[in-house]
Amino acid sequence: MKVSIKREESFVEFEVNAQEGTLLEALEVIKTTLDATLSFSSGCRSSVCGSCAMRVNGKEVLACSYKVQEGDVIEPLNNVPVIRDLVVDMDKAYATNAKAKAWLSSYNQEAQLNHEDEQINALQSDCILCGSCYSACPVYAVNGDFLGPFALTRVWKYVSDKREGDVKGKIDTIQTNGVWDCTLCNECSVVCPQGISSKADIEKLRMKSSQYGFMDPNFGSFGGGLSF
Repeated sequence: MKVSIKREESFVEFEVNAQEGTLLEALEVIKTTLDATLSFSSGCRSSVCGSCAMRVNGKEVLACSYKVQEGDVIEPLNNVPVIRDLVVDMDKAYATNAKAKAWLSSYNQEAQLNHEDEQINALQSDCILCGSCYSACPVYAVNGDFLGPFALTRVWKYVSDKREGDVKGKIDTIQTNGVWDCTLCNECSVVCPQGISSKADIEKLRMKSSQYGFMDPNFGSFGGGLSF
């Protein structure tokens, strides 16, 4: 079968015999037998580490779990610098966590967790840091400072945690280039290999923001009403 791989500014076509294999296996065949200079990232081979995330036919996938098909067009992730071929620099994506302060900021030692409390953010804890949601988000095309689904999902993880003692501080942090800049297009949720819905998490953060007196700034720009 033939697949096309983006290398620098053009696509290079390769023919491989990998009809029953994964994309990662096909890439390894290409590197081993056809072009030793091909670069890509991989790790666990079991959809656990997230390092082999890339785009196939315009959609983010994990190469180790995607079954390669005839005519596949393979590209590196979007919205991050490309180091070489399918290898990208994820520092820009990971930096959004720091901007959003996506960690436990102030520990509430009086918090008592039950099983239901644990389940509230258990799914968000399954994030494998693959960056698929970051790549799929269209907002970065118009706002490079957007915190994005990758960081905002993690913010919700801590905002919904009873052990977080400064929920208001976290909500304050995500008002600019944050929850209100999301278009709720759901592209991030569709490509998450763990089934995490960043869209739903952002909607919850918007509701929590409203509880603290914040509102969508777009709603405040209508000048007090309509004139007839």
